[in-house]
Amino acid sequence: MNPKVILSLSFLFFLLNFLLIISKSTHAAGGKWVLLQQNIGITAMHLQLLHNDRVVIYDRTDFGMSNLSLPDGKCREDPNDTALKIDCTAHSVEYDVPTNSFRPLMVQTDVWCSSGSISPDGRLIQTGGFNDGERKVRIYEPCNGCDWKEYDNGLAARRWYATNHILPDGRQIIIGGRRQFNYEFYPKSASSSNVYSLPFLVQTNDAKIENNLYPFVFLNVDGNLFIFANNRAILFDYVKNIIVKTYPQIPGGDPRSYPSTGSAVLLPLKNLQAQLVEAEVLLCGGAPKGSHEKAVKGTFVEALKTCGRIKITDPNPQWVVETMPQARVMGDMTLLPDGTVLIINGAALGTAGWEFGRNPVLNPVLYQPNNAVGSRFMQQNPTTIPRMYHSTAILLRDGRVLVGGSNPHIYYEFKNVLFPTELRLEAFNPDYLDAKYANLRPKIVAPNSQGTITYAQKLAVRFSVTGTLATNLVSVTMVAPSFTTHSFSMNQRVLVLAAESVTNVALSTYQVLVTTPGSGNLAPSGYYLLYVVHQSIPSEGIWVQVL
Repeated sequence: MNPKVILSLSFLFFLLNFLLIISKSTHAAGGKWVLLQQNIGITAMHLQLLHNDRVVIYDRTDFGMSNLSLPDGKCREDPNDTALKIDCTAHSVEYDVPTNSFRPLMVQTDVWCSSGSISPDGRLIQTGGFNDGERKVRIYEPCNGCDWKEYDNGLAARRWYATNHILPDGRQIIIGGRRQFNYEFYPKSASSSNVYSLPFLVQTNDAKIENNLYPFVFLNVDGNLFIFANNRAILFDYVKNIIVKTYPQIPGGDPRSYPSTGSAVLLPLKNLQAQLVEAEVLLCGGAPKGSHEKAVKGTFVEALKTCGRIKITDPNPQWVVETMPQARVMGDMTLLPDGTVLIINGAALGTAGWEFGRNPVLNPVLYQPNNAVGSRFMQQNPTTIPRMYHSTAILLRDGRVLVGGSNPHIYYEFKNVLFPTELRLEAFNPDYLDAKYANLRPKIVAPNSQGTITYAQKLAVRFSVTGTLATNLVSVTMVAPSFTTHSFSMNQRVLVLAAESVTNVALSTYQVLVTTPGSGNLAPSGYYLLYVVHQSIPSEGIWVQVL
């Protein structure tokens, strides 16, 4: 069939699907979409919120010329770049959330499909990339007018499609990447300068397809790492380099890792003063076995419609399978301050990779982990912007979710393609931000933002509420800001601090007493967003630094 006919039929299919979703939107649960920026010049492939309420965004240097010039006539000269040896356009921006403005930043070598973590002092430590960027470490400090600093050979191995996680001692571990079945640490020391073998990554590697890139990694409450790749997981002691536990294969055995890209979160940690704190992982979406090979040949298989939930601290852990309202591949999962999970972005057909996704899923879904099985998913109002391969979403301090990206092409492509390169930024406002909840919404009075807290500290948080306070429905949550790319939010973490007492201290002003997390296994040191939640309505967050 003529390629133009195929493109026309695909667009018609998308249009009909979109109109069907719009016609049903009155029945969706809620949420509101707001366009923030029509054009930030680059596509938001990687996102990280910093503690100064600015978001670092970048894509890749070898997309070609972006739509945003570098300032002051600067140009990037890189004889190894595969697209442009001299490029006077930006491939990174700093987005200022309070002012809804952005400015160009300069990366020197290719940051394509890289990873990162926030260090305990608040700097973004970005690792790896492609080509001459594959072993670089880049550091971004949250300060006025700052830009990227790049360090040669900061990594012992090339890292492309790797996953990072901050550790209780403040280091970060970098795991895997294309043809890297190992891990390493940053910063380096005499005792941790090497690369350490991880055979699990060999065992989960599907020949010629992989299906184990960007593994899902979470710090468990015992200090070990839960690592999921392809269709199975281990609990890993990275200090001794041993597997502590092997988990059952996810039911069905279908792959959930890139390019059969699902997403995953560590569900909010609760009862933090208990002798044994429970931890659960939720993993949603992906693509059935063989989907990638078929997509390469032009056949786009329906994505997975299932989620798997597992209590990783259980002596005999078993997966519980749940069904989403719609199939989804390349979705993002964002933890919200009320303890729910937003599933957003992605496609209903195909896999990750160049041109391999079809049928955008425009409706987010809210997952309510405390509800009974069968009543946990709530469909939300749709966007009008397809967010396909290379889309992202992160939580902002005010409770909105920043959404950007989508570029399923090797270069920037804006015309005569099914899904043009997307330069717009949106915010999804969850239903808890609706004006109808204004009288329930707490406002934190004290402590001030940017304060410090320590482990196992008694913390008094003062807040005001204009309506009637339900003292038994007050809690405090701490949210670790994530580094998000390729449908996975690295380091994302929510801790629920139970209210030990709630007292009235002045007119419409109250004080909740909580105890902060007891160790770095629960909450690695660094910056967190702290919220007061009343009747499932969160306040605006404040920044706290755990020392």
